[in-house]
Amino acid sequence: MQTYGQPEWRKALSALDELISTILSQNTNDNNRDRAFDALCSTFENWDAVRDAPAKEVINAIRPAGLANQKGPRIQEVLRQITEERGKLCLEFLGRLPVEEARQWLLRFKGVGPKTAAIVLLFALEMPAFPVDTHVHRVTGRLGLRPRRMSAETSHGYLEELFQPRHYYNSHLNLIQLGREVCRARRPRCLECSLRSCCDYWASVNISDSVQGAEASKLSAE
Repeated sequence: MQTYGQPEWRKALSALDELISTILSQNTNDNNRDRAFDALCSTFENWDAVRDAPAKEVINAIRPAGLANQKGPRIQEVLRQITEERGKLCLEFLGRLPVEEARQWLLRFKGVGPKTAAIVLLFALEMPAFPVDTHVHRVTGRLGLRPRRMSAETSHGYLEELFQPRHYYNSHLNLIQLGREVCRARRPRCLECSLRSCCDYWASVNISDSVQGAEASKLSAE
Protein backbone atom coordinates (compact mmCIF):
# COMPACT_ATOMS: atom_id res chain seq x y z
CA MET A 1 0.00 0.00 0.00
CA GLN A 2 2.80 2.42 0.89
CA THR A 3 4.46 1.93 -2.50
CA TYR A 4 1.52 1.41 -4.85
CA GLY A 5 -1.31 3.11 -2.97
CA GLN A 6 -4.94 2.15 -3.41
CA PRO A 7 -5.16 -0.01 -6.55
CA GLU A 8 -8.23 -0.18 -8.73
CA TRP A 9 -9.49 -3.17 -10.70
CA ARG A 10 -10.60 -2.52 -14.24
CA LYS A 11 -14.21 -1.56 -14.90
CA ALA A 12 -16.51 -3.64 -12.72
CA LEU A 13 -18.36 -6.39 -14.57
CA SER A 14 -21.33 -8.54 -13.72
CA ALA A 15 -20.50 -11.98 -12.33
CA LEU A 16 -21.23 -13.69 -15.64
CA ASP A 17 -19.26 -11.13 -17.63
CA GLU A 18 -16.34 -11.55 -15.24
CA LEU A 19 -16.49 -15.33 -15.57
CA ILE A 20 -16.34 -15.18 -19.37
CA SER A 21 -13.64 -12.52 -19.30
CA THR A 22 -11.51 -14.56 -16.92
CA ILE A 23 -11.82 -17.70 -19.02
CA LEU A 24 -10.61 -15.61 -21.97
CA SER A 25 -7.70 -14.31 -19.89
CA GLN A 26 -6.18 -17.74 -19.37
CA ASN A 27 -2.73 -18.03 -20.94
CA THR A 28 -2.82 -14.57 -22.47
CA ASN A 29 -2.36 -10.93 -21.46
CA ASP A 30 -4.96 -8.35 -20.44
CA ASN A 31 -5.00 -6.58 -23.80
CA ASN A 32 -5.74 -9.77 -25.73
CA ARG A 33 -8.38 -10.74 -23.19
CA ASP A 34 -10.12 -7.39 -23.56
CA ARG A 35 -9.97 -7.51 -27.35
CA ALA A 36 -11.59 -10.94 -27.37
CA PHE A 37 -14.24 -9.95 -24.82
CA ASP A 38 -15.12 -6.78 -26.76
CA ALA A 39 -15.30 -8.82 -29.97
CA LEU A 40 -17.77 -11.22 -28.36
CA CYS A 41 -19.94 -8.34 -27.15
CA SER A 42 -19.93 -6.59 -30.52
CA THR A 43 -20.49 -9.76 -32.55
CA PHE A 44 -23.34 -11.18 -30.48
CA GLU A 45 -26.36 -9.45 -29.01
CA ASN A 46 -26.10 -11.16 -25.62
CA TRP A 47 -24.80 -14.28 -23.88
CA ASP A 48 -27.82 -16.26 -25.04
CA ALA A 49 -26.71 -15.58 -28.60
CA VAL A 50 -23.14 -16.66 -27.77
CA ARG A 51 -24.47 -19.86 -26.21
CA ASP A 52 -26.59 -20.75 -29.24
CA ALA A 53 -24.20 -19.64 -32.00
CA PRO A 54 -22.28 -22.06 -34.20
CA ALA A 55 -19.05 -22.86 -32.41
CA LYS A 56 -17.00 -21.58 -35.35
CA GLU A 57 -18.45 -18.07 -34.99
CA VAL A 58 -17.55 -17.89 -31.32
CA ILE A 59 -14.08 -19.25 -32.00
CA ASN A 60 -13.47 -16.65 -34.71
CA ALA A 61 -14.63 -13.82 -32.43
CA ILE A 62 -12.26 -14.70 -29.59
CA ARG A 63 -9.12 -15.45 -31.59
CA PRO A 64 -7.24 -12.46 -30.10
CA ALA A 65 -7.25 -14.28 -26.73
CA GLY A 66 -5.47 -17.32 -28.12
CA LEU A 67 -6.46 -20.97 -27.66
CA ALA A 68 -9.76 -20.05 -29.32
CA ASN A 69 -10.56 -23.62 -30.33
CA GLN A 70 -10.45 -24.58 -26.66
CA LYS A 71 -11.94 -21.48 -25.05
CA GLY A 72 -14.86 -21.04 -27.46
CA PRO A 73 -16.55 -24.41 -26.87
CA ARG A 74 -15.70 -24.18 -23.18
CA ILE A 75 -17.49 -20.83 -22.83
CA GLN A 76 -20.51 -22.14 -24.72
CA GLU A 77 -20.68 -25.23 -22.51
CA VAL A 78 -20.53 -23.11 -19.35
CA LEU A 79 -23.36 -20.94 -20.70
CA ARG A 80 -25.43 -24.03 -21.50
CA GLN A 81 -24.90 -25.50 -18.04
CA ILE A 82 -25.86 -22.27 -16.31
CA THR A 83 -29.02 -22.01 -18.40
CA GLU A 84 -29.91 -25.62 -17.68
CA GLU A 85 -29.48 -25.22 -13.93
CA ARG A 86 -30.71 -21.69 -13.39
CA GLY A 87 -33.16 -21.12 -16.26
CA LYS A 88 -31.39 -17.88 -17.24
CA LEU A 89 -27.90 -16.54 -17.73
CA CYS A 90 -27.25 -14.69 -14.50
CA LEU A 91 -24.86 -15.42 -11.63
CA GLU A 92 -25.75 -12.69 -9.17
CA PHE A 93 -27.47 -15.30 -6.96
CA LEU A 94 -23.97 -16.47 -5.95
CA GLY A 95 -23.57 -13.30 -3.91
CA ARG A 96 -26.30 -14.54 -1.56
CA LEU A 97 -24.57 -17.84 -0.85
CA PRO A 98 -21.85 -18.56 1.71
CA VAL A 99 -18.53 -17.88 -0.01
CA GLU A 100 -17.38 -21.52 0.02
CA GLU A 101 -20.67 -22.71 -1.45
CA ALA A 102 -20.43 -20.09 -4.20
CA ARG A 103 -16.84 -21.11 -4.90
CA GLN A 104 -17.71 -24.79 -5.21
CA TRP A 105 -20.62 -23.96 -7.51
CA LEU A 106 -18.23 -22.24 -9.93
CA LEU A 107 -15.54 -24.90 -9.68
CA ARG A 108 -17.85 -27.53 -11.17
CA PHE A 109 -17.43 -26.04 -14.64
CA LYS A 110 -14.70 -27.31 -16.92
CA GLY A 111 -12.09 -24.62 -17.35
CA VAL A 112 -12.96 -22.88 -14.07
CA GLY A 113 -10.23 -23.35 -11.49
CA PRO A 114 -9.57 -21.73 -8.11
CA LYS A 115 -8.14 -18.54 -9.64
CA THR A 116 -11.07 -17.97 -12.00
CA ALA A 117 -13.61 -18.66 -9.27
CA ALA A 118 -11.84 -16.34 -6.82
CA ILE A 119 -11.70 -13.50 -9.36
CA VAL A 120 -15.45 -13.73 -9.97
CA LEU A 121 -16.18 -13.82 -6.26
CA LEU A 122 -13.86 -11.00 -5.27
CA PHE A 123 -14.23 -8.52 -8.10
CA ALA A 124 -17.76 -9.07 -9.38
CA LEU A 125 -19.51 -10.07 -6.15
CA GLU A 126 -17.29 -8.45 -3.49
CA MET A 127 -16.98 -11.72 -1.62
CA PRO A 128 -13.89 -12.68 0.42
CA ALA A 129 -11.76 -14.74 -1.95
CA PHE A 130 -8.07 -14.36 -2.75
CA PRO A 131 -7.07 -15.08 -6.38
CA VAL A 132 -3.57 -16.46 -6.93
CA ASP A 133 -2.21 -15.91 -10.43
CA THR A 134 1.34 -16.54 -11.61
CA HIS A 135 2.60 -13.18 -10.30
CA VAL A 136 0.99 -13.55 -6.87
CA HIS A 137 2.31 -17.11 -6.59
CA ARG A 138 5.85 -16.09 -7.51
CA VAL A 139 6.02 -13.01 -5.29
CA THR A 140 4.50 -14.65 -2.20
CA GLY A 141 6.93 -17.52 -2.60
CA ARG A 142 9.96 -15.25 -2.83
CA LEU A 143 8.81 -13.14 0.10
CA GLY A 144 8.33 -16.25 2.21
CA LEU A 145 4.61 -15.66 2.70
CA ARG A 146 3.88 -19.27 1.81
CA PRO A 147 5.85 -22.53 1.79
CA ARG A 148 8.27 -22.40 -1.13
CA ARG A 149 7.05 -25.56 -2.86
CA MET A 150 3.33 -24.96 -2.33
CA SER A 151 1.35 -25.11 -5.58
CA ALA A 152 -0.68 -22.15 -6.85
CA GLU A 153 -3.88 -24.12 -6.36
CA THR A 154 -3.13 -24.87 -2.71
CA SER A 155 -1.95 -21.30 -2.16
CA HIS A 156 -5.47 -19.91 -2.54
CA GLY A 157 -6.66 -21.29 0.77
CA TYR A 158 -3.34 -20.71 2.50
CA LEU A 159 -3.16 -17.01 1.55
CA GLU A 160 -6.82 -16.50 2.42
CA GLU A 161 -5.87 -17.57 5.94
CA LEU A 162 -2.77 -15.36 5.93
CA PHE A 163 -4.36 -12.09 4.79
CA GLN A 164 -7.36 -10.43 6.38
CA PRO A 165 -10.41 -10.44 4.06
CA ARG A 166 -10.51 -6.63 4.03
CA HIS A 167 -7.02 -6.67 2.51
CA TYR A 168 -7.67 -9.27 -0.22
CA TYR A 169 -8.49 -6.72 -2.93
CA ASN A 170 -5.51 -4.42 -2.33
CA SER A 171 -3.04 -7.22 -1.62
CA HIS A 172 -3.93 -9.16 -4.75
CA LEU A 173 -3.61 -6.17 -7.08
CA ASN A 174 -0.47 -4.77 -5.45
CA LEU A 175 1.26 -8.16 -5.57
CA ILE A 176 0.44 -8.41 -9.27
CA GLN A 177 1.91 -4.96 -9.92
CA LEU A 178 5.02 -5.82 -7.93
CA GLY A 179 5.39 -9.06 -9.90
CA ARG A 180 4.99 -7.37 -13.25
CA GLU A 181 7.23 -4.38 -12.63
CA VAL A 182 9.87 -5.48 -10.13
CA CYS A 183 9.72 -9.10 -8.95
CA ARG A 184 9.83 -10.50 -12.45
CA ALA A 185 10.28 -14.18 -13.21
CA ARG A 186 13.64 -13.54 -14.84
CA ARG A 187 16.09 -10.96 -13.57
CA PRO A 188 14.02 -9.56 -10.71
CA ARG A 189 14.87 -5.95 -9.95
CA CYS A 190 15.55 -6.53 -6.27
CA LEU A 191 17.37 -3.25 -5.70
CA GLU A 192 14.20 -1.38 -6.69
CA CYS A 193 11.95 -3.43 -4.39
CA SER A 194 10.55 -1.76 -1.29
CA LEU A 195 10.09 -5.19 0.34
CA ARG A 196 13.62 -6.55 -0.04
CA SER A 197 14.43 -6.03 3.66
CA CYS A 198 11.83 -8.72 4.53
CA CYS A 199 12.28 -10.92 1.44
CA ASP A 200 13.57 -14.48 1.70
CA TYR A 201 14.74 -14.44 -1.91
CA TRP A 202 16.79 -11.26 -1.44
CA ALA A 203 18.31 -12.65 1.74
CA SER A 204 19.31 -15.84 -0.08
CA VAL A 205 20.90 -13.82 -2.91
CA ASN A 206 22.91 -11.78 -0.40
CA ILE A 207 24.03 -14.88 1.48
CA SER A 208 25.05 -16.53 -1.78
CA ASP A 209 27.02 -13.45 -2.85
CA SER A 210 28.72 -13.30 0.56
CA VAL A 211 29.71 -16.97 0.39
CA GLN A 212 31.04 -16.55 -3.14
CA GLY A 213 32.97 -13.47 -2.06
CA ALA A 214 34.47 -15.28 0.89
CA GLU A 215 35.46 -18.22 -1.30
CA ALA A 216 37.05 -15.88 -3.82
CA SER A 217 39.07 -14.13 -1.07
CA LYS A 218 40.20 -17.49 0.29
CA LEU A 219 41.37 -18.63 -3.13
CA SER A 220 43.23 -15.35 -3.64
CA ALA A 221 44.98 -15.75 -0.30
CA GLU A 222 46.12 -19.24 -1.23
